[in-house]
Parts: sequence; structure tokens; C-alpha cells
Amino acid sequence: MSASTSSASAPDSPPAKQQQLEIIESSPPPAKKGFGFLTPQVASYFVAGGCAGAASRTVVSPLERLKIIQQVQPRGSSSQYKGVWRSLVRMWQEEGFKGFMRGNGINCLRIVPYSAVQFTTYEQLKKWFTSFGSKELDTPKRLASGALAGITSVCSTYPLDLVRSRLSIATASITLIESKSPSPSASASSTSRSAIPSLASSYHSSASASSAVSAAAIKAGYSKRDLTIWGMTLKIMREEGGVRALYRGLVTTAVGVAPYVGINFAAYEFLRGVITPPGKSSVARKLSCGALAGSISQTLTYPFDVLRRKMQVTGMQGGSIKYNGAIDALTSILRTEGIGGLYRGLWPNLLKVAPSIATSFFTYELVKEFLIPV
Repeated sequence: MSASTSSASAPDSPPAKQQQLEIIESSPPPAKKGFGFLTPQVASYFVAGGCAGAASRTVVSPLERLKIIQQVQPRGSSSQYKGVWRSLVRMWQEEGFKGFMRGNGINCLRIVPYSAVQFTTYEQLKKWFTSFGSKELDTPKRLASGALAGITSVCSTYPLDLVRSRLSIATASITLIESKSPSPSASASSTSRSAIPSLASSYHSSASASSAVSAAAIKAGYSKRDLTIWGMTLKIMREEGGVRALYRGLVTTAVGVAPYVGINFAAYEFLRGVITPPGKSSVARKLSCGALAGSISQTLTYPFDVLRRKMQVTGMQGGSIKYNGAIDALTSILRTEGIGGLYRGLWPNLLKVAPSIATSFFTYELVKEFLIPV
């Protein structure tokens, strides 16, 4: 009886197993949620973010350089850059178009991976915080996603940012030595007159201006080789403590960038819901969302940016201003310059931020829609 039962069930067994295998093979593979960093969608985020960064920085390169110069120049210096328009005219007369684009090459080299990593990380963190769309994306989640994205992008590209800051001010006609006496020495004044083209002499050719700037840079201790990306990197490592010197000010930068990027993304998405409702998404409205978001976030976190630049130029050749850390830099600025010292260069920076962030978000959305058709 048992033999007949087993013989009767035996023929049914292979077809049942074969049918089960067919069902397993025909079912779609489970979605990979944890490590989706090599999907075409993520690659599109990365490419769109890189394009957005390059476009936004190139548009405002002169104002970006002017902001850095005004942040690090000593107060009361005779060669101080004063006023946005006058400073831009002076930059043009002394260095020509190259002066406007000075440091933009390394800035784009830095901002392309920086922006790509930032946008990609933000998009992925939004998915992670919302359990891939199963939870609501509220403001705290946007702030957290933006803050973590900012820290990730800063840590991955910080040495390029430091080298770019050095290149931006290496050829500028300012001194990093604080003036301690009201009357400078005759030798110093004659040196500044011979090395720095006068603002009133508007008939200088671009060749003579370029040679004067090169002479000023060489006189300050920089060779032509040092004024390249690789040359400045090697000089910093050789004279200021190796690879560690390339990360001076990283903590201050991360502390400042985290709230800045978080507020930037959160403000943009909030404003986009208000300014660009369905059916009203014109180019002007999209650009205004980015401009307002950038202005709000930059104003709230600008003192961190000033501290970052101060820390980056500490130890630079020809400068006497030394800081032992971010706290020392903060107390020194407050003691010598007051609260206003933490907002030096804010006006040209706001002029820069509005079109920069507007261009960044607009370009990102444009390229992303092109690469990922809805």
C-alpha cells in the first residue's frame, strides 16, 4: 500500500518542481535599493550636477575672485580693494580678462566633482530618508539630506578649493601683512608703486599689466611654475607641512557648508512649490527660485565662509597673519574688526550668489530632464 502510494506520488513530483522553477525564473529580479550608485539614473544626476557647477561658476568668476580678495585683505591697507565696481575695473586694468578668470580653471575643476557629488548625494539621501518614496519628504529631511550632501562634497574636493584660493590672491595687488604704523616706509611705498599699476593709468596694455602682475607675484616669492594648479599644490605641501596642509580649515568649512547646503536645498524646494506651481514654470520663475534660495542660505552662513578663507591663507608666503585654529581666527577677527569683519565681502558675494545658484539649479534641472525624459 505504501509502495503504491509512493509510486503514485512520484510521477507528480517532477512536474511540480519544474513548474515551480519556471515561476521563479519568470519572476522579475528584486530591485536593488541599497547600492544603486551605478544606475543610469544616478549617472544622470552626476553629469547634471557637474554641468550645473561649471556653468554657475564661470558666469560669476570675476565676482568670485573679488570676494576672496576682499575677505583676506587686511583692514586699512593702502592697496585695499574697495567697492565692487571700482575693484572690478582695477582688476581689469591690472590683469585684463585673465584677471577676471584667474582661478576659474581650478574652480571649475573643483566645482564639477563637488557639484556632481553634492547633487547625487542629495538625491540618493532623499530616497533613503523617505524609504524610497514610502514616507513623506518634509523640511527636516531636506535639511538633513542637504547638510550631509554638503559635507560629503566638501571632504572630497577640499584640497582643490584651498589651492584655488591661493591662486586667486597670489597675483592680486594686496599685501597680507597688517599695517601697524600709520605711515608706511618709503621703501614699501616705492615698491608698491613700482609693482602695482595705478588705477588712474587706464592706457596700460594688457601685456604690460600682465608683466607687472607677474613681477609682483615673483617679488612676493612665487615663480611662474608656482602659479599653476600643480605648482601651487606642490609648494603648499613642500613649505607648509605636507598633505595635511591641503586640508587646513576643513573642519570650519564642513561646519559652515552643512547648514548652507541644507538651507539652500530646502529653501529651493520650498520656493519652487510656491513660485512654480503646476502650469507656471517659466524660465524666469525657475531662476528666481534659485536666486532667492542662494541669497537666503548665503547670508545666514557667510561668517563661516570668511573663517574658511582666513584659515586657507594662513601660512601663505608674504603674510604675517597666523591663526592657531578656527576659534583663534574667530576671536582675532572679532577683536580687531568687530562683527563687520565676519561679513566682509558680503555684498559682492550676494551679487555673485544670486545668478550663480539660479544658474546651478536651472542647469541641473535642464540637463537632468534631458538625460532622464519624464
